[in-house]
This record gives sequence, C-alpha cells and structure tokens, in this order.
Amino acid sequence: MNLGFSGKVIKAAEQYPDLFLGRVIAQYKDLYKVASEKTELLAEITGKLRYASEDMTDYPAVGDFVLMDREEEASGNAIIHQILPRKSMFVRRAAGTAHDVQVVAANIDTVFICMSLNNDFNLRRLERYLSIAWDSGAVPVVVLTKADLCQDLPERLLEVGRIALGSDVLVTSSMTADGYKDILKYIVPGKTVAFIGSSGVGKSTLINRLIGEDLIATQGLRSDDKGKHTTTRRELLLIPGGGAVIDTPGMRELGLESADLSRSFADIDELTNSCRFKDCRHENEPGCAVRQAIEEGLIDEARLQNYKKLQKEARYESLNSRQIEKEKIDEMFSEFGGIKNARNYAKSKNKRK
Repeated sequence: MNLGFSGKVIKAAEQYPDLFLGRVIAQYKDLYKVASEKTELLAEITGKLRYASEDMTDYPAVGDFVLMDREEEASGNAIIHQILPRKSMFVRRAAGTAHDVQVVAANIDTVFICMSLNNDFNLRRLERYLSIAWDSGAVPVVVLTKADLCQDLPERLLEVGRIALGSDVLVTSSMTADGYKDILKYIVPGKTVAFIGSSGVGKSTLINRLIGEDLIATQGLRSDDKGKHTTTRRELLLIPGGGAVIDTPGMRELGLESADLSRSFADIDELTNSCRFKDCRHENEPGCAVRQAIEEGLIDEARLQNYKKLQKEARYESLNSRQIEKEKIDEMFSEFGGIKNARNYAKSKNKRK
C-alpha cells in the first residue's frame, strides 16, 4: 500500500534502526490504528513520550508518520516511540480547554476548500479557511461544488478569484459522474489530501467518488443552509491508484488558533507597506493606500472589515475572558499608551481645572 513514505520520511526513520515505520490511519480515545508496509495494527504511545509531551500537539494524529516497536499484534498493542517531523498540520482547540490545541490531521499535501455555489456561497468564510490552510503548511485548492445549481457562475468565479490569491480554483458538480475529475490531477501516489468546508457542500460525496465506494455517509444542506455533520471518526483512507485522503470531524471545527493572514490577504498586506503611517489602521488616516484601493474599486470594503475581524479573532482566540477584556481595554486606550497612562492623563486634566 502507498502510505506516503517519501524518501525524506524513510531517511528520517533510518535514524532509528530498531523501530518500524508506520502511519497513523485512525485515531480513537487512547489508541491509534497504524499501517505499515506489511500490515495494520493497534498502537499506543510509550510512557516516556507521554511524560515528555508539553502539550497535546506532541501526541500522534491521523496522518502522522510514527516509529513503533513491532509490526504484528501477536504480543499486544504496538508501542509508538517516536513521531517524525510534520510537514503540515491542522490544529483546533482541545475540547474543554481554554488554551490547549490538538492536531486533528498531519502531513497533508493539498487541502481542498469546498464551498457550494448555491446557498452556502460565502466569501468571508472562504477567506477564513484560506487563512487556516496557508498557515498549516498544506497547499489550498478552492473547490466550488454544485455548479449545476448556480445561475451566475462567471460572476461567482470572478469574486472567488479576487480573494483566492495563489490558489487554484476548481468547479465541480457532485450530481454528475465526471464532476470531480479535475480533482484527480492532485491525487497522485504518495500524496495526501483533505477536504474542509461547511457540512452538506459535497465533501463526503467527493471522497466517496475518489475511493470508489460509499464509505462516508452523506447529507445535503438543510432548508436553513446548514448541513448535518456526517463524519464521526478520524481516519486516513487510501485511494485506488495511489494517494490518500484524510477525513476527520476535527477539520470542520477549525478555529483561528493558527492562521496566515499575510497569504490569504496578500493584497491588503502589500498595500499596507505603501501607507503613509506604519501603524495605519486603514480608517481615516491620510495617505492610506488600502483606503485608496477601496475607493478605486480594487478591494471590497467587506474584505477589509473581515481582515480586521480575523486579526482580532486570531489575537483573542487562545485567551480567556479576563485576558480578552484586558486586551480590549488596552486597545481602547492605546493612544495613551495603556489604561494606566490614560488615568494619569485624566487626573492631570482634573488638576488643571
């Protein structure tokens, strides 16, 4: 089976000649299903690895290349001793915690961002997913699904092209047998892909077509434009002819714990360098290159506002309520150098009265 054991991965594994190379293909509560070139078996992490872990990102995740002590289950579960360096990873906040994040999928080469061309179409959500995808280390590809239901396809493609900078944009229809064939050129032996996007936009249907059977339950959009979550476990599935796809419920719950706004908003980021003031907020400051671009119709006002929104969200995402409140107060009084200086300024004004 082709599990993506590239030359780089094999070379890294050779540093541990007494251990066996495998890849995590499914994750349960405290157990992992690991596939090697010979077999599949259940595994658990060694106590040393658990003790040395500083946070949940140090634990194995679906897609990880790991080194274990055996390739057979005759004497119990295999023991994972080492996680090889990841080339990409998607993270989300761990359930029940304010700060801890966990890896939900690792070593993905291409991530397909799926968005329906009917009721689910949302450019602001696409900007969010692009920010997360670029930061992960994977290459994002925008997949516009349900093209057969779109009445103004050229206009939609123009809108997406303005914000999906540096990403390929594909148009598919899960309602036809050949609606997904453009995706196949990204599915090559040794490469791993994943799908993110709102539930009900066609991700599960596309995955089923890729693997050649209905392994993943599907559910369309409801009348309120929201889909029902259908993926219930994390797993890596091999695609006939080569390649693999990771399907995990965690991919649909990604927050902005980690995001690369400089890539997803490269146009705004580049214009910022031309603003007169280095700390320009792109509001009413003179010489603002971003405001000028908006006035000239080169950038949409809604795009700028979403950029600011995601900047704040990325900054606040890992903070508790008290820390968020402090950040907001500091921002409110930033022109005074913080709330303490603002109080001193107010006192000095009262004395002069």
